[in-house]
Amino acid sequence: MVRQPLTPEQIEAGRRLGALLRHARAGRDLAEVAHAAGISPETLRKIETGRLPSPGFGTIVRLCEALNVPVQELADTWRGNDLPLEAVS
Repeated sequence: MVRQPLTPEQIEAGRRLGALLRHARAGRDLAEVAHAAGISPETLRKIETGRLPSPGFGTIVRLCEALNVPVQELADTWRGNDLPLEAVS
């Protein structure tokens, strides 16, 4: 099965998600947060920079737990139902 390319809207949603995660991580070490979420630091780096704009649900749940961010907040950010990207980053 061939994966369809992401739409510009999906790419932008990934950028919003990454900006919120960077903001939530604040001064915490990227590797520390990745370890707490059970993912590699490179995966977290890709999510935060928007290079992995559509991470798996389990990854999102574990990041929410590691960062103490409600899943609904990430969902709203991904959908664009929150502050503009400039306000989050």
